[in-house]
Amino acid sequence: MVNGYQVSHAIHAAVTLGIPDRLGQSSAPGTELAAATGSQEEALYRLLRALASVGVIEEQPNRRFALTELGEGLRSDVPDTLAGWAELIGRPYYQAAWPRLVEGVRTGGHPFRLEHGVSPWEYRASRPDEVAIFNRAMNSLSSQVADAVLVAYDFSPLGLVVDVGGGGGFLLAAILQRHRAVKGVLFDLEGTIEAARAYVASSGVADRCKLVAGDFFESAPGHADAYLLKAVLHDWYDPEATRILKTIRAAGRDDSLLLIIEQIIEPPNQGPEGKFSDLNMLVATGGRERTRAEWDELLRAGGFELRRVHPARSVAVLEAAAI
Repeated sequence: MVNGYQVSHAIHAAVTLGIPDRLGQSSAPGTELAAATGSQEEALYRLLRALASVGVIEEQPNRRFALTELGEGLRSDVPDTLAGWAELIGRPYYQAAWPRLVEGVRTGGHPFRLEHGVSPWEYRASRPDEVAIFNRAMNSLSSQVADAVLVAYDFSPLGLVVDVGGGGGFLLAAILQRHRAVKGVLFDLEGTIEAARAYVASSGVADRCKLVAGDFFESAPGHADAYLLKAVLHDWYDPEATRILKTIRAAGRDDSLLLIIEQIIEPPNQGPEGKFSDLNMLVATGGRERTRAEWDELLRAGGFELRRVHPARSVAVLEAAAI
């Protein structure tokens, strides 16, 4: 467990170099992979054999390599790909915040801001390349739960869904692809929206998906049948999260639904995925994951009542209505 960072960085390096995509469903010699990726051959071999030892890649005779079934999930062209997330977690600016965890625990401060002096959104705002990488990471995470969300919740009765803070647009596009009568609005910061245009255009739903730039602390598109918040509120502590909810409450109708897709913290000694995600929120965004009781309290503060919880694999769809 202590050395787990080594595996994470090795996976990040392989994805950044494009190794999984170059291997695809075939095998290739290390010399060919080194030439194709502009890598030093012996150093690349050492990376690949290490990944082979943990089952991500298979080392074959004569230094040939192929993806294993596990490694297939790192290709960018497969469903449920983790490539985008693997690319993000090794970015130097992202990694640099984690050594500040001790200081954050001692002081209650936000490790990312302690390291960089700004929030992650402010940091990426002047770095379009990082916005694109972050969008791919969010799409990657959305791909892990999209099918489960679509099974858990029936979006078909909704005429217009506004995805608030919808990032790269993966989940909204998946909803529109599944339900041809539903229309959508992808709402996020201007840089994020610009980076999302190509994905939305390629998804086949551009004629039913409007892209709108804005700040969800200030406003949101009005009069939707449902407002969707996936992995947004966990980025913020309660005062900021309450502001977001109040903004949506003011924009929506009295009968508009609020659909929150988040993890729910499990009881003591259970649920490491949610609790380490919570630690990531402490470091990276200055937010938190929440228990069921904490979700009830937060929603009431924002003008909503939690009515139903629809389990969806590692997350849940929290269905709320205006009070």
